[in-house]
Amino acid sequence: MNTSVYIAKRYLFSKKQTHAINIISGISILGVLVGSAALIIILSVFNGLEKVILSLYSNFTPELKIEPRVGKTFDPHEPYFIALSKDKSVVSYTQVLQEKALIRYADRSFIGTIKGVSDDFLKGRQLDSTIQFGSFTLKDKGQNLAVIGATVQGNLGVSLKNQFVSLQIFSPRRNAGNSPDPMNDFVFRSIHPSGVFGIQQDFDDFIITPIEFTRDLLDEPNKVSSIEINYKKGTDLAEAQEAIQEKIGKDFTVRNRKEQNTELYKTINYERWSIFMILTFVLIIAIFNIIGSLTMLVIDKRKDIAILTSLGANKRLIQGIFFFEGMMISVIGCIAGLSLGLIICFIQQQFGLIKMGSAMSVLDAYPVAFKLGDIGLVFLTVTIIAVIASGISSSLSVKRLNEIKQDL
Repeated sequence: MNTSVYIAKRYLFSKKQTHAINIISGISILGVLVGSAALIIILSVFNGLEKVILSLYSNFTPELKIEPRVGKTFDPHEPYFIALSKDKSVVSYTQVLQEKALIRYADRSFIGTIKGVSDDFLKGRQLDSTIQFGSFTLKDKGQNLAVIGATVQGNLGVSLKNQFVSLQIFSPRRNAGNSPDPMNDFVFRSIHPSGVFGIQQDFDDFIITPIEFTRDLLDEPNKVSSIEINYKKGTDLAEAQEAIQEKIGKDFTVRNRKEQNTELYKTINYERWSIFMILTFVLIIAIFNIIGSLTMLVIDKRKDIAILTSLGANKRLIQGIFFFEGMMISVIGCIAGLSLGLIICFIQQQFGLIKMGSAMSVLDAYPVAFKLGDIGLVFLTVTIIAVIASGISSSLSVKRLNEIKQDL
């Protein structure tokens, strides 16, 4: 065993002449423990929230989305699109017709987005997990129904229990002219809501309807705004995206989930790293307590230092003793903190003891998700900070080495 490591180990676990040094060393370990535990807990909870948000987003958005590069609509009946809809690896092939519209309910109005979808929209998705009220039903006994976003419901005050009041959706006529009555330039259709979904702000102003209803409203019997595709598990999506793009050419775009909503993924990453940096600063403060602890230890061990130098120990060995002392304090605190943090996260994951403060259809308790990379990241962060703090402390230990020898 390295001499510096051996002596540092004896110093760490032996009683000091000055009782305060034991207390300061304990506080240093406790500070690293709390900081490490807080870091892994916060990162795990954030992973859980991220997982829930992205799962809701994934349930609503397709794995691949085909849209025209120029214009709003295109003809989905071209040979390639027909062949793509029959691909055996495709779980759902949804034709979508989408447009802004004026929605009225009782005496309230709201401008939202109506999204007409074909029957495949409900295949292979867990859409019920996005529902806050009602159910995700688009057709019932031959009647068209609408599922509305939480923003629409909040602005219009829609009540699913009131079957006597329906949503009125207005869209401009294609051949709208200068009619004396502006309402003559609009087409409107009525539809009853069956449920309210909540995902995030970008989607919560949507009204989902059967595509037949939207075609009738927009007077668009053939064309679509986009085609949404979901594949069987195990399909190489990057390869599928590249193959489709190559076939349909530059007139269309094929986007995966991340490309469909880049802002969401950017925001999640920014928030994650912001939280990490804030907690890292707290950890830096905790670890730099080691400097005070080691400074007190140097004072306590002045006689030992003088004896070691008299026996031939050089400055490097003396520095090594206090450097490894600081590293041991940090590593012990970090491992204990990670263990405590993971235990707390596991308990929360199994029993959901800490609630979010309000009853929600999707979330009740704070979600937790573990990532092996987070454990490595926390340990690496603690190690780097500890190396700096221990290096500063060890350099102070030999700064006045000659004076210590003379005094003794």
